[in-house]
Amino acid sequence: MNGVHDLGGVDGYGAVEVEAGEPVFHAGWERRVFGLISAMSTRRLANVHYFRHTIERMEPLHYLASPYYEHWLTAMATIAVEKGAVGHDELLARAGGSFPLSRPERKVRPSPAPASESTPTFALGEEVVVRNRHPLGHTRCPRYVRGKRGVVVRIDDPHPLPDIAAHQAGAPRQFQYCVRFAAGELWGEGAGANECMHVDLWEAHLEKA
Repeated sequence: MNGVHDLGGVDGYGAVEVEAGEPVFHAGWERRVFGLISAMSTRRLANVHYFRHTIERMEPLHYLASPYYEHWLTAMATIAVEKGAVGHDELLARAGGSFPLSRPERKVRPSPAPASESTPTFALGEEVVVRNRHPLGHTRCPRYVRGKRGVVVRIDDPHPLPDIAAHQAGAPRQFQYCVRFAAGELWGEGAGANECMHVDLWEAHLEKA
């Protein structure tokens, strides 16, 4: 989906803040959220792909104005309500008032995709093009690489295709490819001549150049 979460290649949000000796958690509640997510995973209410898609469904202003672990907290609470682990009224009562949840999931049917064959479709060093698709549901294909040319520099074992796994069981397993893109291919004139970007993509995201 093309949401506000897909910020790759977008500027105007200020420089990335790098903290010297950055702590793992900046506040006690972040540590608790991390622990709750770990405990929640044992309930198997949702897989990691659905979890990511739930963050993508946050209200745009809430997403942009909230820190990293608040995204986790919002997704966790939303999944608990959607899967019936806690009632919405009970959540509000325990929170002592309002509690923002992600927007309801749109009923989408991901494009069908085959499982990988025994050998990868693309070879090391091969030039590929990222399919210029804009799905309504979850995808791990960043918007800024769609339609761009790159070169395969690493091939990983097959994993479930997130674009389908976020929405239904039995997602096909496909080879993953680390694709190197020249900065000029992504950002155009003015990009560093010797700079590049590496992005991990699945077979369904790629086609032969």
